[in-house]
Amino acid sequence: MNGEGRRQDETERRPPAKPAAVTVGLFAGMDVETVAKATINGAGKTLGAVGIIIALGAMLGKILADSGVTEAIANAILSRAPDRALPWAMSLVAFVVGIPMFFEVGLVVVLPIIFSIARKLEERAGFAGSAYVYVGVPVIAALAAMHGMVPPHPGPLTAIATLKTSVGPTMVYGFIAAIPAIILAGPVYALFIAPRMTVRPDAALLDQLTTAHGMDRKADAETHSVQPPSLTIGIFAVLLPALLMLAHTLGETLLPKGAPTLKLTAFLGHPLIAMLLGVLFASVALVYLRGGDSERLRESLGASLKPIAGILLIIAGGGAFQEVLTTAKVGDAITHLAHHFSLPPLVLGWVIAMLLSVSTGSATVGIVGAAGLLAPMAGADATLNLPLLALAIGSGSLFFNYANHAGFWLVKEAFGMTMGEATKTISVVQSLVALVGLAMVLIMNLFPPLG
Repeated sequence: MNGEGRRQDETERRPPAKPAAVTVGLFAGMDVETVAKATINGAGKTLGAVGIIIALGAMLGKILADSGVTEAIANAILSRAPDRALPWAMSLVAFVVGIPMFFEVGLVVVLPIIFSIARKLEERAGFAGSAYVYVGVPVIAALAAMHGMVPPHPGPLTAIATLKTSVGPTMVYGFIAAIPAIILAGPVYALFIAPRMTVRPDAALLDQLTTAHGMDRKADAETHSVQPPSLTIGIFAVLLPALLMLAHTLGETLLPKGAPTLKLTAFLGHPLIAMLLGVLFASVALVYLRGGDSERLRESLGASLKPIAGILLIIAGGGAFQEVLTTAKVGDAITHLAHHFSLPPLVLGWVIAMLLSVSTGSATVGIVGAAGLLAPMAGADATLNLPLLALAIGSGSLFFNYANHAGFWLVKEAFGMTMGEATKTISVVQSLVALVGLAMVLIMNLFPPLG
């Protein structure tokens, strides 16, 4: 990435929501003391609800990447996939990787696999267009869908906490909505757009993440006498937090209230406990039992927190923005507006999250703001399916990821794209994911709610 690209990326990562919260509060006629109090309370409540879970998710993702689990899973799938099935295989890889990982982290982890496969395709005669778009678009679609729709990612968790709904049903709905969104925006769109593009990453970066990357990993493993990871254990480590949360959902559905087993599943299925157990299991199974060094593990876990510092600040800013809007009674105005125009709450949540995300450059701000604005409506309407509302908000926040989003610049610079090429890929892909997500929400709302 060149110097200009790095400066742009750093600029786009700056959280805009706290200055916006203060400005909105003052223009709404609130006094300075009230604005300050609302800003502090909003940031603190939001971080208190999801901050630790986000940190644990970053740690888990780092362990999975450093131990080679994500690469082993990908290699196992790709070794069985013919060329025509590669976009579908890469969607599956990103789907699995995207369960515990944030969009940017997951993309960085999968980039060496994308580049390695695309480079081999590029060298074969008869392949037309960009092999890197052909392989990369499905990954972008899957990671985006998982990031915006499925807990334990920060956006869905924030919406769940704000709307006071349950993690389990939201997760089930999220998985159901993510699958068609990934298919349409991933393999299907990749087959359409790849022949029409000539994207190729920078040669130095391509060499580093293919040949050099593999040699470095092998040498590192030999130097520290670390045994190769078990594919079965690796997959289980990836899925453990999700499995614990799903067990909680099944317990709520099948077990009587007050049952001891229900209390156990509720404890283990709490997002904080589930993520903590996932990190502990991965540390033991993928590091200590394979001869890994505890000091290196501590350093790795510490390093995993650095990339999410900006995310945490954005989340805090989004919470402050939400609290100021709520204190200024903007939520009541939105409720009255929706009633006046007879706008369905699920569509309204999607639209508000979309507008806030596009305008602020942060999907998380869109989710936090929309959830906070619709919380009064959600509490007053007993017939509203709150897990679906959380999913609608998460889907809306994904729409049209553009130049004021950090993920846009990551894709653009990593793949060596122009602004137009990046718009045709990540911006269009995430818009498709958002629209399919909304359609699935409306379809699922026709059926009885889960739980």
